[in-house]
Order: sequence, then C-alpha cells, then structure tokens
Amino acid sequence: MQKTLYTREYQQMLKLLQARRALAKVSQVELARRLDWSQADISKCETGVRRLDLVELKLWLEALGGDLAGFVEELYGEPREI
Repeated sequence: MQKTLYTREYQQMLKLLQARRALAKVSQVELARRLDWSQADISKCETGVRRLDLVELKLWLEALGGDLAGFVEELYGEPREI
C-alpha cells in the first residue's frame, strides 16, 4: 500500500491549504506565529516533508479563520458522513 503522504489526494490537500493561506493573506511566518511553530515547520507541512495530523490540521485551519468541516467539504466537493 502506498503511503498516503505521496498520494494525489494528499497533494491536493496541501495545495488547498496553501491556497487557503494565500486567500487569507497570511504569510508562513505569520501562520507560524499564530500556531507557535517555526516558519520551517509550516514550509515542511506545505511541501509534504512533514505530515499534518488531524488535530494539527484543525488548528491550522482555525488559525486561518476556517474550520475542518468546511475544508473537507471543499477538498472533496461534497459533505461527507462521519
């Protein structure tokens, strides 16, 4: 089984995260400050070097003024049953 970090779906998620950050007009440095991370950590996540877990993804989205449910809906194009 292929590691999900290398799937097209994960890469689409990373592109959407980058787009969300750009749309919010938040730099990597500013996002890092909001999350109490380093800019290098943000860069590694956005490029797929470092994997985001679910809790980190939720915090990341909240730091950009979004929410996890809306992100999943945008990523998959429709609401998903949990």
